[in-house]
Amino acid sequence: MLRHRLAVAVSAAALSALATGAFAADLPAYEPAPSIAVPSFTWTGAYVGVQAGYGWGDSKSRALGGSVKTSPDGFVIGGYAGYNYQFDGSPVVIGIETDFNYSDADDKRTVFGFRGRNEVNWTGATRARLGYAFDRFLVYGAAGVAYADRELRVAGVGKDSKTAIGWTVGGGVESAVTDNVVVRAEYRYSDFGKDKFRIAGVRASSDYTEHRVMAGVAYKFGW
Repeated sequence: MLRHRLAVAVSAAALSALATGAFAADLPAYEPAPSIAVPSFTWTGAYVGVQAGYGWGDSKSRALGGSVKTSPDGFVIGGYAGYNYQFDGSPVVIGIETDFNYSDADDKRTVFGFRGRNEVNWTGATRARLGYAFDRFLVYGAAGVAYADRELRVAGVGKDSKTAIGWTVGGGVESAVTDNVVVRAEYRYSDFGKDKFRIAGVRASSDYTEHRVMAGVAYKFGW
């Protein structure tokens, strides 16, 4: 009798195990939910912005065998536009940018009883940029061609203006405060070379170099 009961118990256990295995085989296989990749910020894209700052320079003008030094300085305000490209998986950013600005920089001197004025009416530059990104923070250097509208005038005598062309170099920092808004601060040095002027038939030559600090905010497209 005991042997019979033991056989029945073993058979029941075996049938239960087989049923459990069959039920488990019929259940759908569990697959973990796919992870959602969040893309990191990239500096690649076009942008346009506005900027303002202050510039101060040095100029030496020569005429009639003499020379006079002036130091034009003043506020600068304008706009800029460019394009950056950040290499895949790299912090290196390259780009190109151009800007155009109104300037009220000037300086006055009295020479031989005549009141002279040296002023800069507008400036601009086209520069190549090379930067290193720390995610949303960018450190960059820039260099290129600079141009400016320069004017020499002598009160009661006459005036003359030239578009000076030279070179510029500088650097700055940028921060992406949102995916599309980027703020910046930068310094640049520009050498506009020497130009020839003619005022009331008198020939003069004048050079000009400038230091400038600027702050700007831009809208970045395409991210």
